[in-house]
Amino acid sequence: MKLRLGRMFLLFALMLGLCAGPAFAGSYPEKPINMIIAFTAGGSSDVQARIMQKYWNKLGTESWIFVYKAGAGGAIGFGEIAHADADGYTIGGVNVPHIVLQPLAQGAQYKISDFAYICQVVNDPQVVAVRKDSPYKSVKEVFDAAKAAPGKVKLGLVGPFSGHHLMMLGVKSNFKLDFAEVMYKGAADQNAALLGGEVDVIFGNVNDVMRSLDQLTILGVAAEKRNAFLPDVPTLKEQGYDVVSDIRRAFVAPKGIAPEKLKFLRDAFKKIATDPDYLADMKKAGQPAEYMDGAEFEAYVQKKAEEDRALLESYGLLKK
Repeated sequence: MKLRLGRMFLLFALMLGLCAGPAFAGSYPEKPINMIIAFTAGGSSDVQARIMQKYWNKLGTESWIFVYKAGAGGAIGFGEIAHADADGYTIGGVNVPHIVLQPLAQGAQYKISDFAYICQVVNDPQVVAVRKDSPYKSVKEVFDAAKAAPGKVKLGLVGPFSGHHLMMLGVKSNFKLDFAEVMYKGAADQNAALLGGEVDVIFGNVNDVMRSLDQLTILGVAAEKRNAFLPDVPTLKEQGYDVVSDIRRAFVAPKGIAPEKLKFLRDAFKKIATDPDYLADMKKAGQPAEYMDGAEFEAYVQKKAEEDRALLESYGLLKK
C-alpha cells in the first residue's frame, strides 16, 4: 500500500511539474545563468529584463546573474553574447535595429548569424513629437514644412545608425523632403533638446516620450496600429504616410547552444511573456510588450537586415 501511494505521489509530482513550467532539458540549468545587458543599469533594457527576472524566478529554476557590458550603443554587450561559450549559461538582451546596423555600418565584432534567437519581448514604435507650443499641429504640417524649406526644420535624432536615423532616411527618401538633422547621444538628451527649443521636432520612441507627455504633443505613431499607451494618437499610415519604424527588444543565446537547451529557454520565456501579471507589470513600466517566438523573430531580423542594407546603400552610407 505504501509503495502504491509512493508511486501515486511521484506521478502527481511529475504531472504538477509539467503543468507548472517548461520541461527541463535534462538537468539544465544546473547553475545560475549570466544575463548580459548591453546598456547601463536602470535603463529601459535593464528595467524590462528585471521584470522578466521576477517571473523567471517563479519557475523555480536557477537564477540570473546580471552582467552589464555597456558602450558603443550596445555593440560591446552584443559582442560579449555572440562570443560567449554556447553552453546555455550566458544569454542576453539585444535591440533591433542595433544588432543589424552595427555590423553593417559600424564594424561591430559580431554578425546577426552569431546568435540563437530566444524571443522578442518589446516592440517600441517611434513617434513624431513636438512641444505643446509648437506651430506644427499635424505630421502633414511638419513634413510639408520640411519639403517647402529644405534644411530649415530642425529634427532631433538619437544616432547616427539608430532606429531614429533609419526612420529619417526612409521618410526623406519616400516623401522627398529634407530636415536639418541634429544628433544626440541618447533619448534623454534628445527630449531635453526638444523641450529647450534646440530642435523643432523629434523622432523618438513611445517608451522615451511617455515621461514628458505633459510637455509634448505626439502627432503620429509609426506603427501598423495605434499604440495602447497613446490610443488617441493616429498612426502615420492613418495620416497618409506609409511609415513603420520601431525599436525591438529580444533575448538571444550564442549560436551553437544545444537544441534542447534553446527549447527550454524558448518555452520558459514564452510562459513568462504570456503571463497576465507580467503583462500588467510591463504596462506599469511603460514597456510596450509584444511577444514573437524565436524562429519568427530570427526571420524578422534577417528581413530587416536586407531592407536596412538597401536603404543605407542608397545613401552611400556603407563602407565599400
